[in-house]
Amino acid sequence: MTESREFWRHPYFRDLALLKARFTDHRYDLHTHPTYVVALITQGCEQVRIGRQCDVAPAGTLIVVNPEECHDGQPGADEGWAYRTFYPSVSLMTAVAGGLGQDRVPLFPRAFIDDSALAHAVAVAHENSVSGDVVAAEASMLMALRLLILRYGDLHRQAERPAISGSRRRLTSYRQMIEDDFAAELSLGRLARAAGVTRFQVIRDFKKETGLTPSAFIRNCRARHAGRLIEQGLSLTDASVAAGFADQSHLTRTFRGLHGITPRMFQKIWSGV
Repeated sequence: MTESREFWRHPYFRDLALLKARFTDHRYDLHTHPTYVVALITQGCEQVRIGRQCDVAPAGTLIVVNPEECHDGQPGADEGWAYRTFYPSVSLMTAVAGGLGQDRVPLFPRAFIDDSALAHAVAVAHENSVSGDVVAAEASMLMALRLLILRYGDLHRQAERPAISGSRRRLTSYRQMIEDDFAAELSLGRLARAAGVTRFQVIRDFKKETGLTPSAFIRNCRARHAGRLIEQGLSLTDASVAAGFADQSHLTRTFRGLHGITPRMFQKIWSGV
């Protein structure tokens, strides 16, 4: 079976991206998203690691990843897997939760969900996004997200206490160093000196707070920045350099490993070409 990828924007929720793909050999590198990930396996099965959970998701399974939650994916069987995925923003999910009387950002403690009614609602929402009927696309997406939050959102969790751990504070400083100059050469020593800790502590901080190695975290940040620049209209070449990649091919390899699509596919939906 050949691999295939289709990537587009929702006709009503224009910041909502959707993916329909079949993978036989592709393996996602560990990464995070600023959005949620809601994926319905439609064929085969995918082996997925989300935070500390790892499981094989067969056809019919819904996979839900919270924003900034570290995850990857690879074939869970010889034939690989096919799935339909969408990436709702925090603002969209919060608005839907607000309509249910919830005043906090919804989170989902269960990453793997076996629920045929919800799977059907997600499939309908995904299919309606390319139906040409904008009203149906809007309504079915809202209904799918509402059902997901009602059945599996953590609606009754206690308010979270502010994070005060040293590792969380240091991660903020590491992130700021990366974002101050995406093209800068970074090393464990430089990060350690800035935070006043050892290089081994830097490694532990990233692992504890993000689940990623320092190099994977930096690569993820750079790919995200390149994506933002592409959305703003920068060329792939200029976005690659500005985000700290050696060249466009370097960005392409990284982007495909993190997102399953090429930067050019990403550019196409945001440029309207």
